[in-house]
This record gives sequence, C-alpha cells and structure tokens, in this order.
Amino acid sequence: MAAVMERPATALDLGDRVSIYQPEQKGLIFPEIPEFPNHAEHRQYLKEHLVGACRAFALQGFDYGFAGHLTVRDPEHPELYWTNPMAVHFSQVKVSNLICADHQGKVVEGRHAINRAGFVLHAAVHEMHPDIVAMCHAHTLYGTAFAALGKPIAPISQDAAAFFEDHVVIGDEAGQVAVEVKAGNKVAHAFKGVKAAIHQNHGLLTASRHSIDAAAFWFIALERCCQQQLMLDAAGITPRLVSEERSRYSREHVGSDYIGWLHFQTIWNELVNTQPDMFD
Repeated sequence: MAAVMERPATALDLGDRVSIYQPEQKGLIFPEIPEFPNHAEHRQYLKEHLVGACRAFALQGFDYGFAGHLTVRDPEHPELYWTNPMAVHFSQVKVSNLICADHQGKVVEGRHAINRAGFVLHAAVHEMHPDIVAMCHAHTLYGTAFAALGKPIAPISQDAAAFFEDHVVIGDEAGQVAVEVKAGNKVAHAFKGVKAAIHQNHGLLTASRHSIDAAAFWFIALERCCQQQLMLDAAGITPRLVSEERSRYSREHVGSDYIGWLHFQTIWNELVNTQPDMFD
C-alpha cells in the first residue's frame, strides 16, 4: 500500500471570529458571550454558572463524599473567589449556598464552611496566576485511576488532541492529601500556560483563563479521555496516535477556552430547563 502523505496543518483566516465554529452567516441563533454593565450583574452570572458547573458534575456522577471543589474569581475583587460549600452534594448546590473566600481561606460571604483541601489547591492557583479565573477538581473514577499511572494523555483521537501539550503530570506529593499550603503552591506552579493537570495518585484538575464554563467542560472532557485511555490499555493493543502536527492543529480548533465555553452551553441550557431550583 502506498504511503499516505501528510498535508501540513495551516492556520485558518477567521477574520473577526474567535473560532471557526462561529457562523459566518449573520442573524443565526448561536451562543454569544455576554457583556455586563456592572460588577453586580457579572457576579450574578458567574455565581449561576458556578452552580451550573456543580450540577453538571452531579449529572456526571463526579461526587465522592465531600471531595470536589469548583471556584471562580470574583469580577470586582480578584483577591476573592466563589466556591461550592463544604459537605453539600453537587446536586444541592445553589446560588444561595455558595460561599466567597479570600486567598487565606477566610469565608467573607456565606454560611457554610470552606473545604480545606479546596482552599489549599485553588487559592494557591488563583493567587499565583492572576489570569486564571476558574478551576475544577473532583475525585472521579477514571481520572483517579489514570492518575495512578503517572503519565500524560496520549493523542488517540481528536478529543484527546485537545489536551496535546496543554496539560501536565504532577508527581510532587503524589497521593498525599493536600491540606498544607505548601502542597497547593506546588500544584500552582504546574499550571503555568496549561489548562489541565493530572496529579499522580490523586486525580484531575482543570483551570480556565476564560470562564467556569470552560474549566468545567474541560474537566468532563479530561475524565472521558482517561476512561477511553484505560479502555485501550485494557485491550492490550497499541493504538495509532494522531501525529504531533495534526494534534496541534486539532488543539488549536477544538481545545481552546472558547470551545470549552461553547461546549458547556449545551449543558447549561439543559440545566436551565430541568433544574430551576439552582437559582434559589
């Protein structure tokens, strides 16, 4: 059989669009990133979408006792962040029980306690990286199993290629519960310029410089990639990988923060229609 020549991946001219997925034809229904006249409306939007991310995690079965924490930076006070309350199931998180905390772990708004491990990890990342606006972590089935292997996600598909050269494996303090501040600092250092991390013997973490929507979707996507990789490993057959060039091309077009946000809008719309109590 003749060899198939690889065509080079070339950049596309998007004009004034952020993504190739945005329609060129005007006037069609398509999700648009909102703009806000004041901090109060922006904050309400972020809180609602943080709740939506928690509810999405519940639908995915990402709960594990009180483990798991999602955060989004306050739009007016960047030294503060909103997060889900300690020991409340993802399915029961709502706007009224969210808490707001500072980088020292002090709750400045809300009635519930903060998750210590969540504070240690998320506060460190938010403080060290002012550009990161949201972060997600949960103790999931496949992500935790894959994390024990201490290896990165391989580009076995277009979906996996979204993480190509855009995630890291963290080996520091692998398996030791993150309750000391120094542990959070080590994780924070790893998040320079990437959207995801596999913490060995612990699990998955994602971060976004765009939105809680993107951070949540990329967490869901990374968990799915871990499941697929474990299935392939179990098959015992070495898969054919997407080439580096094509992986980078795919990551450019289906791995951005914007694409993560766009993907999440389908989940958000379903939640709005089926779980109106999240706005209570």
